[in-house]
This record gives sequence, structure tokens and C-alpha cells, in this order.
Amino acid sequence: MRLTAKQITWLKVALHLAAFLPFIWLFYAASQGLFSADPAKDIQHFTGRMALKLLLATLLITPLARYAKQPLLIRTRRLLGVWCFAWATLHLVSYSLLELGISNLSLLGQELITRPYLSLGIISWFVLLALAATSTQSAQRKLGSRWQKLHNFVYLVAILAPVHYLWSVKIISPQPLLYALGAFILLALRYKKFRQWWR
Repeated sequence: MRLTAKQITWLKVALHLAAFLPFIWLFYAASQGLFSADPAKDIQHFTGRMALKLLLATLLITPLARYAKQPLLIRTRRLLGVWCFAWATLHLVSYSLLELGISNLSLLGQELITRPYLSLGIISWFVLLALAATSTQSAQRKLGSRWQKLHNFVYLVAILAPVHYLWSVKIISPQPLLYALGAFILLALRYKKFRQWWR
């Protein structure tokens, strides 16, 4: 049984809530002192993991729609992508303000040079910015065939973002490995598409 347009609308509402409610929890946890002795790191990791979860959810939509024969699921991909960008922006802001401090933002450029994993993160953020800015139907019409080529750069983010996370924790930990494995599987499901690029 295929999902109807009305069911997709309710699914969108549920996805918006799933992406927004963790922000409420984050605000509550910060105000109640529920984080560890290094709350800045906890907030950075929380926002980064949320961005990764939403990135993987965005990448999951296309194969899920194809294999489950639910074409209307594609309508949820944009909102997940925009929420991914929103959480990635919170991740960047939390690092800039909580780690460096508002008076030391000029150090960000130096940090990007001395800590290469930060460069991977900022590249991923700029790609997500471009994708979010061109995710509307009007942008799709204006860009024509170039729109799909631009949005294929999400696969670059799917590689760089998990590597950024793995590199930033500096220890072998199951959680970043699971995100990297998830990204690998979702990219592997597109092997036919990648194979066509090399022909």
C-alpha cells in the first residue's frame, strides 16, 4: 500500500518535530547543568551528531522510496536536508562561540590550518549551505540540469562529515564508527549511479 499525499503531510509534521525537539532538550540540559564538566564539548558533539543523523536520514530517503516503492517519500528529503544544515550551523556556532569565544573569532582561520579535521567540517558546512540555498523548486527550475549536479555534492559531505567526526574525537570509539559505517552503506547503495559517472 502506497502512502498518500495526506499521510506524507503528517509524516512531514512528525519529521519536523523529530528534528526540532532535540533543540528543546539541548536548551533544557544546558540551563539545568545536565552536561559534563566540559559542557562546550558536549554541546558541540550533540549538535554535530544531530547534523550527522539528519544527513544519513536525508541519504536514506531515496533508496527507501525506491525499494519500498513509496515515491512520495521523496517529498520529505528537502526538509531533512534543511534541518541537517540547521544543526550543522548550530554545531559551527557552538564551536566558534563556546570553544573560541566571541572575542577570539579571528582565531578560526588559524584553527582551520592547524587542525585539518576542522577544515573538513567547514567544507561540509559550505556545501550544505549551497544545497540548502538551492533546495527550493524555483532554484531547481532556474538551475535546470545543473541543479542535480550541484546536489550530488551531498555525497562529498557524506564522506567528509563522518571523517571529521572520527578525526575530532581522536580515539577509536564505536559511535563515530557507526556513523561512518552508515554513510558507507548509504553510498554503497548508489554504486550503480557512481559507476555510470565513470563510464
